[in-house]
Amino acid sequence: MTDLFSSAPRAPLAEQLRPASLDEVVGQSHLLGAGKPLRLALDSNRLHSFILWGPPGVGKTTIARLAAKAFDYEFIAESAVAAGVKELREAAAHAQQVLDHHGRSTVLFLDEIHRLNKSQQDALLPHVEVGRLTLIGATTENPSFEVNSALLSRAQVYVLKPLSDRELWELFARARPRLGELAFEDAAVDAIIGFADGDNAATAARIKHIDSDFVGTASANTTRRFDKGGEAFYDQISALIKSARGSDPDAALYWMARMIDGGVDVRYLARRIIILASEEVGNADPRALEVAVNAAQAYERLGSPEGELALAQALVYIAVAPKSNAVSVAWHQALTFVRADRTRAVPLHLRNAPTQLMKDLGYKKDYRYAHDEPDAYAAGEKYFPEDMPEQRWYQPVPRGLESRIGEKLVRLRELDEQARDLEKS
Repeated sequence: MTDLFSSAPRAPLAEQLRPASLDEVVGQSHLLGAGKPLRLALDSNRLHSFILWGPPGVGKTTIARLAAKAFDYEFIAESAVAAGVKELREAAAHAQQVLDHHGRSTVLFLDEIHRLNKSQQDALLPHVEVGRLTLIGATTENPSFEVNSALLSRAQVYVLKPLSDRELWELFARARPRLGELAFEDAAVDAIIGFADGDNAATAARIKHIDSDFVGTASANTTRRFDKGGEAFYDQISALIKSARGSDPDAALYWMARMIDGGVDVRYLARRIIILASEEVGNADPRALEVAVNAAQAYERLGSPEGELALAQALVYIAVAPKSNAVSVAWHQALTFVRADRTRAVPLHLRNAPTQLMKDLGYKKDYRYAHDEPDAYAAGEKYFPEDMPEQRWYQPVPRGLESRIGEKLVRLRELDEQARDLEKS
């Protein structure tokens, strides 16, 4: 009879497969291969602090443990979420004791290092500076966003890549002998690799034969890698924007589907699509903004999944529309100018004069009402402050409707020059 209280729990498959040496690590050959940066560092005479940045499940913890083992360093593992200033100081004190009594240095492995707050970083920095602790951090997020420059400057950042299908197949081949009598169809293995998280489902179900249908059912509730507030989120919205700007509707739809599949707030996508219409299409096709706003309103009425189709329609429209960022450029130039400039008075002829006193002071005097002028244009009239040179921030592009807008502006400016020449003569 099995003793439930004394039997050792069975280690998870990932733990059973954890490499015992650097040569057994699958993937990351760009860092761990012969002559590559991290391998060269680990083959040197002294271990340095470094941060491993990459997606989940690519070997960050394993590499940290193997690095400490290779140098016979004491190994302390903490999570930046759970470890406070007290725990970090205790780790430093323990490291000093190990060094004093055994002559061994210590590696402090900090998982999720991007979650360190300022107090934690301030407490950790001096111990890393003097070498009391060799820091190895692991993060799925860009460390430059959260880790301060002082700590970051003392740790080399190594970027880890997702495992390729070939590397996942290699891992499966290693795991296969540990899965007992289970029989896998090739299509099922492909499906498992696609999900990369279904390795324990068969054991739990106590079945003997694994096909692709079983894998699909077992993994039905999984989602692709996506962090609504993290780097993957910003990378994907960046890819969507660049795809639409580059007039590739299919790629834009792909990134939109990735984000929706990952659980993005679809209203956020709707807002970004509206911004795209103004920022990337502008007056080259003003209908793009109307289409985008209508799509956002349709989503508000329909919700998911039906309303997503309207957003997809708007995104495709924007992707294939003629492109112009002329309004966006002009707006940012105007805003930059105003923020750097002094406050200038509104010219008297452009002010309203609702009272007699204002009229007596010259408000609205000599203002030319455009609708009373030929072609509704007051040629030669000035609208900037009197002591400020006229600006030409808006430069229409020769695409879509803006090509006609540009032609009109050229004609109007010619009329201005003629009117001002007559005024001078």
